[in-house]
Parts: sequence; C-alpha cells; structure tokens
Amino acid sequence: MFSLWIRNLAYWLLMAIITPPLFLLMLLTAPIPGALHTLATRWALMLMWLLENIVGLKYRVEGAENIPEGPAIICCKHQSGWETLATQKIFPPQVFVAKRELFRIPFFGWGLKLAGTIGIDRRNPGKASAQIIEQGSKRKAQGYWITIFPEGTRMPPGSKGRYKSGAARTAQLLEMDIVPVALNSGEFWPKNSFLKHPGEISVIICPPIKHDSGSITELTAAIEEAIESQMPRITGRGPCYGGAKPGIEQQGGAV
Repeated sequence: MFSLWIRNLAYWLLMAIITPPLFLLMLLTAPIPGALHTLATRWALMLMWLLENIVGLKYRVEGAENIPEGPAIICCKHQSGWETLATQKIFPPQVFVAKRELFRIPFFGWGLKLAGTIGIDRRNPGKASAQIIEQGSKRKAQGYWITIFPEGTRMPPGSKGRYKSGAARTAQLLEMDIVPVALNSGEFWPKNSFLKHPGEISVIICPPIKHDSGSITELTAAIEEAIESQMPRITGRGPCYGGAKPGIEQQGGAV
C-alpha cells in the first residue's frame, strides 16, 4: 500500500508540473489552426505515459481491426477518467461531448474548451441535443471523430446506466457510423479516487454500427447491446471491483 501511495503521489506531482506550462503554450498558440487540439492530445498522451510507467496502470485492446477509416462516433462505456485520456491514444483525433460544468475546472476544463470539446447542458436534453448537432457538424467538417459516453455519466463497475439517444441521433444527422467500446477502467481507477491502481485495463472495440441501419431507438438499443454483451467478459478483473452483478441498471445523466 505504501508503494501505491508513492506512485500516485509521483503521478499527481508530475501532472501538476506538466499541466500549467502546457496550458500556457496552448494560449500562445491559439491562433494557429489545429494547434490547440494537438497540444491537448499531447497532454493526454503524457498522462497515459505517467499512468503506465509510474503507476503501473496498463491496458490491452481487443478489436482494433474494427476501427473504420473515416471519422465516426465513438460510443464508450464510462467508468472513470481513464477513457478520456486513452481514447485519444487508441483512436484518431477526436473531440468529446461533455457537460459544460467541466469547463470551469482550472487547466483541465479550460484545456477541454480550448481543444474544441462539445459542451452541453445536461439539465436540458433538448438543448443539449441541439448543441451536439451544431458543434458536431463543425468538428466533422474539420475531420475529427466524436466521442460520446452514451450513459451520460460515470457508472460504477458492474452497473449499467440508461443509454441515451443522443449518440444515435447525432450519428443519423451527421451521417457518421458508430463504434461501441466496452471497458473496465473503473476497477482500477474508481470515480473521484485519488488512487489509481496498477494492473491491466481491458478495452473491447466492437464492430461499427451503420448510422442508417435503423431508427434512433433501434440504434440506441444496438449500441447498448454491443457494449453490455461484452462487459461480463471483462468485469471483476480489477482490485476495485465492488462485486455488483454486471447489468444492474442505474440512472445516468441527460443526453
């Protein structure tokens, strides 16, 4: 346990050293097209390196061959902050759909906004959908993928939130196929936890779902089925697994 605390303290210290100057560099390069997003991605990759080499938190990917050629919508299981970093290493350049409140977090939130994250008002589902479509069209035109967490919020390992229709609606309106992603990151990086635990996170990239292969309701159900059908294979492997049976449904946020 002592070693775990030392590793995590080193991780947080190095992150605190790296982040402010990188944010300053983002401000200085703001007028350069694409520079903000590139620097934000570099920041995420640096943190991934720290997690792997300082904390000992590694990962393995199954189904990388399912990543399509053109921009698509990544629909990812959401259990921790790890996937907000890892998807930027696993997939092509992308932007996230996130609640606007995150933009108020010093450095991290400011960086999200500068990097083109699609900010939404989760308390107003109708407005949030309009925000996704408006900003998503611009990001697609710039060649970016779009990452959406369909449950709307982080869910404890073994639990399942209500899958929202925002991803399916966005896919149809923007004509972008959907790539479902299952993972068990919360078993190593619990929600709101200072400690990240060493081990190997499992990531499963499912076959793409065509944006025109059904109604919004049918696409949403297909996303849920693709992700949740894989969860029993990887649930219960990490040190922070609480023992809940996979598939227990909980209420998630809007969109």
